[in-house]
Amino acid sequence: MGDVASLLGRIYHAIFLAFVVSAVVVTSPLQAAPFAAIVMDGRTGEVLYEKNADTRLHPASLTKMMTLYIVFQEIEAGRLTLDTKVTVTKYAASQPPSRLGLKPGQKIAVRYLIRAAAIKSANDAASALGDHIGGDAASFAKRMTRTARQLGMHNTTFKNANGLTAEGHLSTARDMNILGRHVFYDFPQYYHIFSRRTADAGVAQVSNTNTRFLDNYEGADGIKTGYTVAAGFNLTASAHRGKKHVIATVFGGTSTANRNAKMKELMDIGFDRSKNNVKEQPPVAAAVEDALVAALETGIDEIDAEGGAGKVVRVSGEVKVSPRPRARPTIPAVPDEVVVAMNATIEDALAEAIAPPAPEGTLEFQAEAMAPDAVPEEAETSLAAVEAPEAAVEGLLTEALPVGDEIALAAVEPGTLEAQALALKSGEAPAGEMLAALPEAEAVPVAQPDPALAEFKPLARPDTLVATAVAEVAAEPEAPLLVEEVVVAEAAPEPELVVTDPGTDVALADAAPLLDQVTEVEPVAGAASLAPPDIELAAASVAAPLPKRQAPIFDAVAAEEATAEEQQEVVVVMSTAGGRHFGVNVGEFPSRYDAEKALLKTALAESATLNEGLRKTTQSGGAWRASFMGLTEEQAELACRRLTARAIPCETVGG
Repeated sequence: MGDVASLLGRIYHAIFLAFVVSAVVVTSPLQAAPFAAIVMDGRTGEVLYEKNADTRLHPASLTKMMTLYIVFQEIEAGRLTLDTKVTVTKYAASQPPSRLGLKPGQKIAVRYLIRAAAIKSANDAASALGDHIGGDAASFAKRMTRTARQLGMHNTTFKNANGLTAEGHLSTARDMNILGRHVFYDFPQYYHIFSRRTADAGVAQVSNTNTRFLDNYEGADGIKTGYTVAAGFNLTASAHRGKKHVIATVFGGTSTANRNAKMKELMDIGFDRSKNNVKEQPPVAAAVEDALVAALETGIDEIDAEGGAGKVVRVSGEVKVSPRPRARPTIPAVPDEVVVAMNATIEDALAEAIAPPAPEGTLEFQAEAMAPDAVPEEAETSLAAVEAPEAAVEGLLTEALPVGDEIALAAVEPGTLEAQALALKSGEAPAGEMLAALPEAEAVPVAQPDPALAEFKPLARPDTLVATAVAEVAAEPEAPLLVEEVVVAEAAPEPELVVTDPGTDVALADAAPLLDQVTEVEPVAGAASLAPPDIELAAASVAAPLPKRQAPIFDAVAAEEATAEEQQEVVVVMSTAGGRHFGVNVGEFPSRYDAEKALLKTALAESATLNEGLRKTTQSGGAWRASFMGLTEEQAELACRRLTARAIPCETVGG
């Protein structure tokens, strides 16, 4: 009996061992799923290597890349913010590990749920985000599938937000690689979250499930791991080396070490086969789902479901017309009347400044010639000859031709005063004959009167000055008489006195009638000459000069004594920035497209401090530098602190 019992015990023991071994083999990751892999050039999407890339397998937690992609869409659309409070549902709180430990009814910010889902791969955090956006797990999964189709993931169907094994929840290595590339290009402002080793998730500090690969492979910068018994060890990874960018996906790894080793081999293949200089071709981002979607979605979860897509009715919220920007503050316009008056004044002043001298023989030229500072001694002597013709000629003989000078009469132009003076001196013609010949002289043409000055009349001389002049003449009859100006009676405006250029002869028109109409002579300091015999009061030398009359023809022309020193023009350039001389730089990028895209997404993420900044891209050394300019120093420093807190590279510039 003992031997039989021993034999039975050995049989039972062998059966038990066989059962345990078979159970381990069946549930072992070695038998979880077939292996699948793909490698792409991240810059162009070109496939560099693939194996079973289109085989539909369980994606596991790679699913969370799509969950977070939709969350980022909602934030960019303005329907969600990083500080939005999410109420945890019972369904989300009941999800198995890996989990953050959320409780039903608990409120937690979106930023903490993103960190937990991306870094720790927490199932409850991903489900809480899906329930908040879609209303429930099924509705959100349908939106995930629709978004996958928009991105070109044609062999993917989602059933939940976290990737736990579910019937029909399948994808491919190619589709997950496409999704990873879209996350990188479409949301660069959030992509850095996938490379953080640790983060504060609100209720706990979480660590990255991909830390080993990130630390051990040069240039690795993300992106997401996944594991279930049915899926095995999955990984979608990204790495940069120089200007090259490689994205690869592995399905069905047997362990974490095995998965990382396979990924290293794939990445090396990608960097070896990718080219150095290629034109970057970013993928087209998926359109943001409208907030209002009809519930007629039967069959949308099934691949190639007949009529499935046609049962989706959307209310488009796309902006068709760009809103008109707010107008800048307007500066009050100067009235037209003021502008016209200013222009007229400026034109008159300019014309006067650059006007050429008046032509000889005109009234303007006479006025300039009669100015006190412009009349030379010779003109004064000639003027005196008008009032005392015969005596003036003798004066000319005495003053203009000094004793001892012999001037040939033939050398002097006939008809001029000098010729007549020589003739008198030589005794060839008497003074009376010379005077009679004066009207016929045509040395200088007589100017026509200016009609504009016809209505102006000379002012009458004050009686007090006349009496003073008479008294002085009576007291000093022997004093030499000084004559400079002739006053013509108002009743006879026809005769005119024309004074030509100083130093030339005086042309006399109708000298005899002019002498008959002389009524007054204003004595001023001048050259000595004799008074006419038929005028009782000729002229008198006065101690103080008498006030000058303001007759229009003889008004003195005001001349500037000295040219003022030219004022050196000083140009002052004033800044209109109002102290906004600072900015922030958010990194350098291989293309202008990347730089502008980074600026736009950074502005959306940090609109509170960068809304007033001017987005600017500059090229230097082959790289494009992305900056926000036109900020104050406080705004620039605050923006950098906030961006740095989000792991976005930033530095202040300017000042």
